Amino acid sequence: MLLPKVVWAEFYGDKKYGEYYEEEKVWVETKAVLPEIPKTESFVEYYVSAASSNKYYIAPQTISVAADGVVRYAAAVKTPNGVLNLSYEGLRCATKEFRLYAFGHSDGTWGKSRNEHWRAVRRGSYQATLFNEYFCPRGVVIISPGEGADALRQGGHPLTK
Repeated sequence: MLLPKVVWAEFYGDKKYGEYYEEEKVWVETKAVLPEIPKTESFVEYYVSAASSNKYYIAPQTISVAADGVVRYAAAVKTPNGVLNLSYEGLRCATKEFRLYAFGHSDGTWGKSRNEHWRAVRRGSYQATLFNEYFCPRGVVIISPGEGADALRQGGHPLTK
């Protein structure tokens, strides 16, 4: 007489031993390509806060949206004394982080940033304004560079108004 084969199943959470859990995808950053240094007349000013006397600008032609979900752009900050600081940065909408890729030099070249780490967007920073008002409305990445450029020209993304 043949006995039926007994199969034991151990349960861990909602899965039985031997069933596959869907592996969490590991995020891989797309290599950032530095754009040409933008001309100052191409920058679009955007408002950050009454608490700052600096002026803030983005070069719309440098905005890119990569497959990794990062919005990259050239940003400029002009102090009341007329000093202009230029940087190439990225915003990761999924995690509310930013990264500095390079800084602009007065000779029209980029100098790569020594800090290659993603950092949390600080409340009140110009990156927070870009995140909330222009490039990551409601925490969702914009679809195209044109959408980001339009948001800058209109004074904010339509989803934030």
